[in-house]
Amino acid sequence: METINKIALLERLDDTVELHIADAVALFQNRDNAFLNRPSATGGWSITQCLDHLNSYGHYYFPRMREKLLSAPHVDKEDFTSTRLGAYFTRMMDPVTGKRKYKAFKGHIPPPGMDSVEVIAEFLRQQEELLFLLREGLHKDLDAIRIPVSILPFIRLKIGDVFQFIIAHNERHMQQAKRNLVPQSIY
Repeated sequence: METINKIALLERLDDTVELHIADAVALFQNRDNAFLNRPSATGGWSITQCLDHLNSYGHYYFPRMREKLLSAPHVDKEDFTSTRLGAYFTRMMDPVTGKRKYKAFKGHIPPPGMDSVEVIAEFLRQQEELLFLLREGLHKDLDAIRIPVSILPFIRLKIGDVFQFIIAHNERHMQQAKRNLVPQSIY
């Protein structure tokens, strides 16, 4: 378990979310539906499916996080200590440390052929909400707020761990989506 500066953590996560928004706008937003729904050359998900998968997690986590953050007292605690389980989940999803492929859980498997305009608009809306939640977290105790895990609701992670997991998961699938832009691309 590692204790880190809360402000530095949230600023780093905020920067990553800002990058995801910029990439989604620059790389995906003005592409046609057929291109965005084209399956990966390796048989994986299309760009739209990658983003819809992320949206499914946002639909679960963000309302719960918002409710807990807005009802939590204002606290000027400077540090956050990740749990072993939270750090493990984050390492699993991080594209640098989690090289293994995972099968998506039921309820998070995106169908083919979706409306890419709607999926991208929802992704951007959710990323803006995530920025709001991160910024709310600046004045809250990230160790005290617990959020149930989507696949195992009886497990409740610290909200600081949930932030790290969600953003690592987002990065993993943003990289996957970007690989679909050009076959054999550098992403």
